[in-house]
Amino acid sequence: MATFAIGDHVSWNSEAGRVSGRIVRIREADFAYKGYTHHATPDDPQYEIKSDKTDHVAAHKGAALTLIP
Repeated sequence: MATFAIGDHVSWNSEAGRVSGRIVRIREADFAYKGYTHHATPDDPQYEIKSDKTDHVAAHKGAALTLIP
């Protein structure tokens, strides 16, 4: 599984299509976000990504992300 760092430019699929943004935080423990409990561990972290086009921040596991060179 790929690992990412803060500042990496990534893309992912959303309901609105392909979205891109920069990683702003890495979560390695369970956390509440937008009314849901997201599960994360040091071996399977979740990444908070700020969209390039809006101020929206999304949380995704690394398997959902693609690094943009």
